[in-house]
Amino acid sequence: MTPDDLRATCLHLNGATEEFPFPRHPEVCTFKVGGKIFALTTLTASPLTVSLKCDPELAVRLREAHPEIVPGYHLNKRHWNTVTLEGGSLPDAFVREMIEDSYDLIVAALPRATRLLLDWPGERSERSE
Repeated sequence: MTPDDLRATCLHLNGATEEFPFPRHPEVCTFKVGGKIFALTTLTASPLTVSLKCDPELAVRLREAHPEIVPGYHLNKRHWNTVTLEGGSLPDAFVREMIEDSYDLIVAALPRATRLLLDWPGERSERSE
């Protein structure tokens, strides 16, 4: 996955925004939904990495199965993974799935009104019950 692919994948998600909130580190890019970060990266870094929120049990399993996935760099290591994207050993579809899972974890914790505005699938299934 290239930096452009990463950016496009993150921004494709409903309500996602790109911000550079750290004045002391202007190269650090965050992707947010509802004002909360779901992906953190430096798009110009080599190797390209992205930190993503993850269910704690799944985070451990992913780290055990893939050497490219490690505990979140400078983040809560229980809830965040840092994924190395260069080298092509992780399929792009797998990385997109991890990004979507991170987004979903963040959206699920947002107020219901925000989830409704985002037309989040999890909220749609609750309305149909």
